[in-house]
Amino acid sequence: MTATIKSPLSVAPEEIEGHNLLKGKKVVVTAAAGTGIGFATARRALLEGGDVLVSDFHERRLGETVEKLAAEFGGQQIESFVCDVSSTEQVDALIAGAAEKLGRIDVLVNNAGLGGETPIVDMTDEQWDRVVDITLNSTFRATRAALRYFKSVDHGGVLVNNASVLGWRAQHSQSHYAAAKAGVMALTRCSAIEAAEFGVRINAVAPSIAKHPFLAKVTSDELLDTLASREAYGRAAEVWEIAATIAMLASDYTTYLTGEIVSISSQRA
Repeated sequence: MTATIKSPLSVAPEEIEGHNLLKGKKVVVTAAAGTGIGFATARRALLEGGDVLVSDFHERRLGETVEKLAAEFGGQQIESFVCDVSSTEQVDALIAGAAEKLGRIDVLVNNAGLGGETPIVDMTDEQWDRVVDITLNSTFRATRAALRYFKSVDHGGVLVNNASVLGWRAQHSQSHYAAAKAGVMALTRCSAIEAAEFGVRINAVAPSIAKHPFLAKVTSDELLDTLASREAYGRAAEVWEIAATIAMLASDYTTYLTGEIVSISSQRA
């Protein structure tokens, strides 16, 4: 049963307007096609005055994403790059191509991830490997390529990784996804120490549950309602609420913050 919440915070607020947090910044967002956190992050970056390159492996949806963003933000630079994050060659090409198309890279948001519900006793090696590769290994590939880029230029930058509270919490049938997201957290902390040498900050967000159509396709309504009821507000986050936090971490408001995981949730564990 969904908890009855009397707090006004149980009603999602209207999306806040932009405040130029990313004015003049060149922002790259992976897995940005569709309706989820990636698209919301690209849109928020534009709202905050940045220019954006969106990436995804699905070429048609990527084109639709660019058209949708361009219709709303016609005066800003919006580029795209098709990339399968499971390929080292394509991820390396993404970073090189983004730097060429945008002129430089200031921010990389590693949003790519893959979930699924499978108990360990039923899980195949292929299911485990696929989730870990798309969720954790892709973040490693993009981080490595980005740091090589920043090492070669005369300016620093910011990486923001999309982790999950499942890196801390336990949930049935989520061992592969939780393990991968915990790995993203560890990668964030360790790579941030190395990135400091290149003037780069690396942080991560850890959302609990964000409301968007794709999640509804892969998760039952009953489970979504149960998870939302456990939050202090009794609701899931809106994707723009996740994106706004990512924009803050990417901005100059957090210049002394690195190697941290920001939980976008009413409870950490």
